Amino acid sequence: MHVGTISEITRHPVKSMRGEKVSETRVMNYGLYGDRSHALIDEKESFLTITQFPDMVTYKASFDGPDSLTAFPEPIVTTMSGESYRWSDSEWLEEMEERSSKKLQKVSYHPEHVPTGAIEEANLLMVTDASLEALSEAWGKHVDDRRFRPNLKLELNSQEAFIEQEWIGSTLQIGEHVKVMVTGPCERCMIITVDPESGLRQPDLLKRVAKHHRNHFGIYLRVIETGPIKIGDDVHLIDRDSL
Repeated sequence: MHVGTISEITRHPVKSMRGEKVSETRVMNYGLYGDRSHALIDEKESFLTITQFPDMVTYKASFDGPDSLTAFPEPIVTTMSGESYRWSDSEWLEEMEERSSKKLQKVSYHPEHVPTGAIEEANLLMVTDASLEALSEAWGKHVDDRRFRPNLKLELNSQEAFIEQEWIGSTLQIGEHVKVMVTGPCERCMIITVDPESGLRQPDLLKRVAKHHRNHFGIYLRVIETGPIKIGDDVHLIDRDSL
């Protein structure tokens, strides 16, 4: 059953920083090419995330070059003030250490193997346009999809909000090559309360999601078959009995 089309593709070259929207890329066995491929760890070797350092969302990361399976293009890190640095530069890291009061170390991985520890729950995260619109109307404010850090945004044919929660356990085919299993809903935390532009917290959004949607928004996807993906790809829901 044709359920919609991919309208946005977002990857986050540096874990917990704002990501970059791309028109096409590749789905790897760990998720989108380069997603959470670079990260920062503290003295306890724990990942630095928005949970510990909310201002991290005001930093943006993007790849400086085309996708390559030999090595990742070097990320460009743009700070809250608009200054841009290369991943290999020290200035932006020193700024983050000062603002977070933590001693930080850079880590990165190979294009063909990004460990799931950096991605946490699953390979991919999807949200739908209808659910975002319904939440915006209920909240009374525009909900920036970047709060939820999705990899894929789906434009639904039915425009039925939260219909994606009924797909758990089923398989989606994206375009001609990619297949993913819908493994479960995404349980939300304080990260969605942080405004992706200002870094300010708005806790009432999380309270609404918790009260009215069992604290779930978006669905997790596990990669079954890898391949290229692009904006405009059709998405089909494959019935479990047909697998």
